[in-house]
Amino acid sequence: MILAGDWLREGPAVSVTGTAPDRAPSRYQTEALSAHDSLLPAFILAHLRTLKSADSAQAPAPMDGLPENLRGLLQLALAVPEEGGAPTDVRSVSKLEKLGNLTLSACQGCSALVEFAGQTVLSLGRFVRRRARFRRSDFWMTLQQCGVEALPIVSLISFLIGLILAFVGNVQLANFGANLYVADLVGIAMVREMGVVMTAIIMSGRTGAAFAAHIGSMKANEEIDALRTFGFDPFDFLVLPRLLALVLMMPLLTVYANIVGILGGMLVGSFVGIPPVLYWAETVASLTMTTASLGVMKSVFFGAAIAISGCMQGMQAGNSSAAVGEATTRAVVTAITTVIVLDSAFAAIFTLLNI
Repeated sequence: MILAGDWLREGPAVSVTGTAPDRAPSRYQTEALSAHDSLLPAFILAHLRTLKSADSAQAPAPMDGLPENLRGLLQLALAVPEEGGAPTDVRSVSKLEKLGNLTLSACQGCSALVEFAGQTVLSLGRFVRRRARFRRSDFWMTLQQCGVEALPIVSLISFLIGLILAFVGNVQLANFGANLYVADLVGIAMVREMGVVMTAIIMSGRTGAAFAAHIGSMKANEEIDALRTFGFDPFDFLVLPRLLALVLMMPLLTVYANIVGILGGMLVGSFVGIPPVLYWAETVASLTMTTASLGVMKSVFFGAAIAISGCMQGMQAGNSSAAVGEATTRAVVTAITTVIVLDSAFAAIFTLLNI
């Protein structure tokens, strides 16, 4: 191959004559070569990498005749493998195979959840026997984050839910002249379903995500491995205090959400002509101890599900910041899905028991 003239990016266009060889040239003739910059090695490198000869990919291309500095640059560039682009022959996946992959992924996720829940139960057993070790300061700090610091958002959402239920109920009941039964509608809906479910969803997005992000960051920084090195069980040190704090706070937050939601409905009732005293009396008359305790009972299981989901995703996160973000997203989705599934199961059980 004969190289001649100027090879400059800012100069005139380079003309290529003849037919490109199908193999690397045995020698380059550079006697007529004058000024050149990166354009020349880029041209030679592109030519060498696009050769179709089978032996050109196996044996190093000869570079006799090239200047010493240019030869070293090309050898260094050829030593680095070229990055491959997107595959052009992507295998088509059938719908049945996609369904199978989704099924396997769901089974693996359920298996991991059951295994993590079992390890959590063992950690609770060690706590009952006073063999679990964790810092009390961490527990009290988590208790504050799950309780007092969550009151503003729980208050806002519960109050608005009570308002919405009262508005919708009044529109329908006014057709029958039964506006007073708005109190029954709001009270029963809040204490049975809406109060505990909305509180659980709020805590899933707020506290469950925080658990996953905190533990995931510790895993990325290898702090969990350091705990194991020093003889601490990560489940006892990280998962147990968060589980206990959320299980203790969820019933209190649920009762608070129920009261705030009923007050929201009472505000709407006062606008539609129901005196607050009459509204409150009707609400108390419509609620029984059994009905009022259903949501509080469910909140314990919801709190445990949220804590387990958040901590599990944090413990299973990768060792990068992107993996921590993905674990946080999975924690929220898993917690909300688990809460809805549990609530559906409780609804079916209560229906069978005629509660």
